[in-house]
Amino acid sequence: MRMRTFLLILAVLALPLTAQASELTDAIQKRYETVQHFQADFQQELTNAASGSVEKRSGKIWFKQPSLVRWDTTKPDKEILVVGQNVVWNYVEADKAALKYRSNQVFKSKTMIRFLSGKANLNEDFKVTEQGVEDGLIKVRLLPKEPETSMVMAYIWVDPKTHLMGRVLIVDFFGNGNQVTLLGLNTNKRPDAKLFEFTPPAGVQVHDNTKQ
Repeated sequence: MRMRTFLLILAVLALPLTAQASELTDAIQKRYETVQHFQADFQQELTNAASGSVEKRSGKIWFKQPSLVRWDTTKPDKEILVVGQNVVWNYVEADKAALKYRSNQVFKSKTMIRFLSGKANLNEDFKVTEQGVEDGLIKVRLLPKEPETSMVMAYIWVDPKTHLMGRVLIVDFFGNGNQVTLLGLNTNKRPDAKLFEFTPPAGVQVHDNTKQ
C-alpha cells in the first residue's frame, strides 16, 4: 500500500532518536528532543529493483508532535496523506477516491509505532553503523534486528551542523528503494492545526475502512 510506504518514511524522518551508540547519535538525540514540528519540501525517488526504473515525486511535508502528519505530493500527480489523531486519510485526485482508516489500522508495525510515538531506540531496534561523509552529510546505516518486509535496511544522512536528517533511504525485502530528501527544512514555523484535518472534495468516492 502506498500509504504505508509514506508512513514508514515519515516515521524515520520524525524519529526522536534515543541511541547512545556514539557522539553523533547523542547529538541527534538532543537535537530531536527539542523538535516539536517541522515542514519541508521533499523529493522522493522510488526505485524498482526488478526493472531498475525510478519514479520521481515531489511535494511538501508537515509534521507535528504527537504523530500528526500531512504529506502533499504535487508532482507528477496530486496525492494527499493526512494522519490525524484518530483517522488517516489518503486522497488520490486522479482516482477521485479517498481512503479512510483508523490510525490503529495503519500502524500495525511495532517499529513504525515506536518511530511515530517518539519511543524508538536505535540500540534496541537496529544495528547502527556510521559510514562517513557523503554530499556534506554524515551517512548512517540502520540494520533492523527484526527485519520486516517493508524494511530490511535503512540509511539516514545527517547534517553535521544541525544534527537534523536531510535524507532517508529505506530498502524493502525485494530490494526496492524509497528515498526521500528534505529541502528547506524549517523547525521554527508552527503548522496550522487545520493542515491535519481533511474533508474529501465534492464528487470524491470515499472508501471508509474505519468499521472493519
